[in-house]
Order: sequence, then structure tokens, then C-alpha cells
Amino acid sequence: MPSRYRNDTATRGGKAIRSAAAVNRIRKAIRTGRISYRTVSIKQGQRLDHFAQELYGDGRMWWVLAACSNIGWALQLPPGTLVNIPTDLSQVLDLT
Repeated sequence: MPSRYRNDTATRGGKAIRSAAAVNRIRKAIRTGRISYRTVSIKQGQRLDHFAQELYGDGRMWWVLAACSNIGWALQLPPGTLVNIPTDLSQVLDLT
């Protein structure tokens, strides 16, 4: 059975990008300090897509927060989960 995330895409400047292909590059960039970020603790009822909408104006960018935080493909997380939020989204998009 094919994964529904295999063709998961977002857009950057009108160009489609495959988020699954970028996840490893993003995680490595976080580990090596190439992406600046701040860390927040999830509160009850908060979701990654809501954070992405608030921060970037596009809830579909939730996968960026998941990748930067080494979280699987989950929108809703238990309270207390630490989420790394890139302070400059262009650093992330340069890797995709």
C-alpha cells in the first residue's frame, strides 16, 4: 500500500516541493545549527497546523515544524511536547 505522504507537497514561489524528501535535510540542519529556532512547549489543544497558520500564514506548513522538532506526521500532540519553531522560514525553504 503506497504511503499517502509520498506525494505530500507544499508550494514555494509557485513551485511544488516534496516535503518528505526535505525532512532529513531539515533535521540535519537543525542538529548542525544551520537553522535558527526557538522552542515552545505544546499546551492542551494546540496543533502544529494552527502554529503554522499563526506563524507563517499557511497551516499546510505544519510539516516544517514537525521536521524541525523530529516529530512524525502528527498534527495534534500531547501537552508538554517540545516544538522547534524556525525563526527564519527562508532557512528551511532553502533546503527544500
